[in-house]
Amino acid sequence: MRRPALFLLTSPFLMISSAFAMAQRDMSLSPGFDAAIDDPTSRRVSVCHGFGCRMVSEVTLGGADRARLAGIMAGAGSPAAERRAVAAATAWFDRRIAPVAGTKNHKARAGVEFTFAKSDGQFDCIDSSRNTTSLLRLLAGFKLLRHHTVGEPVARGFLVDGRMPHATAVLVEKKSGESWSIDTWVRSYGQAAEVMPLSRWEAGGGI
Repeated sequence: MRRPALFLLTSPFLMISSAFAMAQRDMSLSPGFDAAIDDPTSRRVSVCHGFGCRMVSEVTLGGADRARLAGIMAGAGSPAAERRAVAAATAWFDRRIAPVAGTKNHKARAGVEFTFAKSDGQFDCIDSSRNTTSLLRLLAGFKLLRHHTVGEPVARGFLVDGRMPHATAVLVEKKSGESWSIDTWVRSYGQAAEVMPLSRWEAGGGI
């Protein structure tokens, strides 16, 4: 089921700027954004799309979906292998949610060049970071993460500092404590997330 998140502004530029103003502060964006990251024990996942979580689609996952995720994550015997498996899981998840959310044709790095008439099926980085965090929490809830915990989404840049704003989902390696960016916004439909140390991502990597 798809529904609009009515609490957001109507201008694409103002919407994204407003979202990043809040994101830059503490990434506690709003009740609507936070609600998009479901309890991992639930089979229902709220998928944000249309820029700044303007649209929300509810996707129900069944036993076959859980088995598929378990198969993707199986055999990840090291932190590096687990991150590769997580990246593969993001590609599967993207394909799984597309028929419900209408996002099959989404493009990498989609920005305000998409009008509202064309953006329902696109993700900005707010949508992507929230959706990817939902998937990571789902994996953790299914006990499929052995080497990592799920961090909160992180934002960088806010125009006035000379950098375009961007947000990413985060995994934290248990053994080393190192944080890793799991960035799906820089990928098109069905492609695996870009994974890199968060410190490198914060310095401008990935764009």
